[in-house]
Amino acid sequence: MKDRGQITLVTGGARSGKSALAERLAARHAMPLIYIATAQPGDAEMAQRILEHQNRRGGSWTTVDEPLDLAGALVRTDGQGVRLVDCLTLWMANAMGSADFGALVVTLRQQSCPVILVTNELGQGIVPDNALARRFRDDHGRMNQAVAQAADQVWMAVAGLPLRLKPRKDDFDDEF
Repeated sequence: MKDRGQITLVTGGARSGKSALAERLAARHAMPLIYIATAQPGDAEMAQRILEHQNRRGGSWTTVDEPLDLAGALVRTDGQGVRLVDCLTLWMANAMGSADFGALVVTLRQQSCPVILVTNELGQGIVPDNALARRFRDDHGRMNQAVAQAADQVWMAVAGLPLRLKPRKDDFDDEF
């Protein structure tokens, strides 16, 4: 497996198994494991979710808490091991409209060690009833597309099962 500079995106719905899948993909690399956490424990339920993730990972991970400066965290941790970013959706929400996913993609392409990013699929449900939520959903979809385009691998978790989206043997992009 290629270890240097590989970008992997893992997407899926809520409780789809995407974080566990991303952790398994990270463990395939013979490198130290670094978890870049974007979540903030704003209430008891979120604190419990964070604790569940920490307990599942165990003690073999180094955790870097970075809710806002994701590109900076990637630069600071490059060369130290494989990084798992969980998750892009929370990072974008934390940034309150100022998330620069173009700069993130540039930073990802400059990394010497692998990066695995977790994100959510938001656009498969109903259209939100307010402009702010629609803008967030649309911007989030654009971010996912940009990161997926830059990624070497893209996976989707569905009901706890992995589905590889990229690369595919029958990749139709070669036809266009």
